[in-house]
Amino acid sequence: MKRNFNGWMSFILAACLMVACGEDETPNNFVTISGIPPTAVIEAGGTVGPVTATVNAPDGLASLLIRKDGSTFETINFNGETTATHQFSYTATAADANKNVVFEFVATDSNGDMQTVTHVLSVGAVPTVIRVTGNITADQTWETGKTYILGGRVTVTANSTLTIQPGVVVKGEAGSGANATALVIARGAKINAVGSATQPIIFTSVADEIQPGMIASPNLDPDLDGLWGGLIVLGRAPGSFANNNTELQIEGIPPSDTNGRYGGSDPEDNSGMLKWISIRHGGANIGEGNEINGLTLGGVGSATEIENIEVIANQDDGIEWFGGTVDVKNAIVWNAGDDALDNDQSWGGTMDNFIVLCGPNTDHALEIDGPEGTFNAAHTLTNGTIKGHPASEMGDFRDGARGTFQNLYFFGFSSPASTNGRGDLSLSGEVDQDGNPIGNKSLDNFTNGILIFSKLEATLADGLMLSTVFRNGTHVHASEVALHENTVGADKSAFAGWSWAAVSGELDDLK
Repeated sequence: MKRNFNGWMSFILAACLMVACGEDETPNNFVTISGIPPTAVIEAGGTVGPVTATVNAPDGLASLLIRKDGSTFETINFNGETTATHQFSYTATAADANKNVVFEFVATDSNGDMQTVTHVLSVGAVPTVIRVTGNITADQTWETGKTYILGGRVTVTANSTLTIQPGVVVKGEAGSGANATALVIARGAKINAVGSATQPIIFTSVADEIQPGMIASPNLDPDLDGLWGGLIVLGRAPGSFANNNTELQIEGIPPSDTNGRYGGSDPEDNSGMLKWISIRHGGANIGEGNEINGLTLGGVGSATEIENIEVIANQDDGIEWFGGTVDVKNAIVWNAGDDALDNDQSWGGTMDNFIVLCGPNTDHALEIDGPEGTFNAAHTLTNGTIKGHPASEMGDFRDGARGTFQNLYFFGFSSPASTNGRGDLSLSGEVDQDGNPIGNKSLDNFTNGILIFSKLEATLADGLMLSTVFRNGTHVHASEVALHENTVGADKSAFAGWSWAAVSGELDDLK
C-alpha cells in the first residue's frame, strides 16, 4: 500500500551546471532543471512524489534521462521544446530498506549540452503496521509478517483482487452504525487469503495485542465480542429472495453503499479463496437488530474455495449464508452471540466437517431458514459436532427449511423442560406480522422428504427421551450415545495447531 513520505527536506532549486560546447555560449543558453529536491526520507513501501521536474533548454530539448543507482530508470525523449515538465514518483521496495537510493536527472539539449541534478532518497525500515482506509480499487497484496489496521469499512471493488499472505494479522478499529469497521469483498472482486496450518491469517480487533506468529490472544478472552465488524464476501450466485428479486443489499452494510449488493444468476461465480482463517471479536452493530456476522457469505458462487475457517466471539452469527452455492469445509464457531450457523435464502452448498461450541449468548447452534421466493435450492450440513450450553437451542428449522442434515453429534445441551424450551431441535411454523400461526412448511417438507435428517446422535441430559429433544418426529432419525461414544461428528484433527479453539484446549473433550 502506498504511504505518504515522511516529509521533503527544503524544496530548493538544483544548481545549474552545464557542459559547455562552444565559446560563444552565454548563460541564457544554459540547460536548467528545477523542481527536484536534493533529498527525501521515506519508509520502505512508501512513495515519494509525484513531483514535477521543469526543464528549460533555449536551444531545444532532446531528452531527459533518469538513472537509479547508476542504471537507467526512465528515458523521456523530446522534440526540441524549449520548456518541458515531467512528473516523477517512486515507491521504495523492500530491497531499498535502510539504504540511500541515488537518482540522477540528466537533461540534454539539441547541441549535446547537459545538465544533471542529483536526488538522494533515504529509505527507512519496512513498516510492519499499516493502516488501511478507503476502498481497494486495484490488485493489492498484504504481506507475511505485517499487521494491517482497518480504519473503517474497506471494500475490495469489482475487478480487483486482495491477496493476503500466510501469517498476516488484520485488526479492525472500533466503530458502529455507518462507521462499523469491516472488510468487504464486493461482487466481481476477489479475496485470495490463504494462510497455512502453521501461519493462519487472523482477523481481530485493534484492542487485541496479538502479533504475527501468535495463535491465542495474549490479552482478550474468547467471549469478548462486538469490538469491530467482520468479513463480508459477496457474489453473483443466485438466491431465493422475496418478490423474486435477483439481488439485495446485504445486512451489515448501509443501503447507501452499493458495494453491498449481492446475488445474480451465476452459480459458478468465483470470489476467491479463504483458507486457514480465524475471525475474532467482531459483530459491531450498524443499527437496531442489524449486526455484522463473523463471516457473511452473500450470493457466493461454487468456484469460491472456503476451508479451515474459525469464528470466535462474534456478537451476531458466526457464519451466515444468504443464498449462493459455495461449499465450506472444516469450520469451527465458538461463542457466537446469536446463531452459530445461519442459513438463509436457499443457500445451495455443502458444509462438511464442522464444530460448534455454544457460549452463554448463543441462541441456536443451527438456524435454518427456508426460501423467500420461488427459487428452491437446498444445502447439506454433514459431519458436525455441536457442543451445547444451557442458554442454547440445538436447532430451529423454520419458514420452509429444506436440505440434508446428516452425521451430526450433539452433546452438552440442557433439558428443554428446565430451560424454557432451550436444548431441543424443532421444526417451527410460520407466523404473520402479528405473530399468528399461518402454517408449517418446514414440517411439510420433512414429511415430504424435502427436509432430510439422517444419522443424528446425541448425549442427552439425565432422564431425557429422544422425542423430547428431537421434536416433530425427527427423533426417528436420532440415537442416544454415551459421551465420547459417538460414531458420527467432526474430525477435530483438521483444527489442530492453527485454531485458537484447539490450542486453548476447547476441543479436548471432543472425541
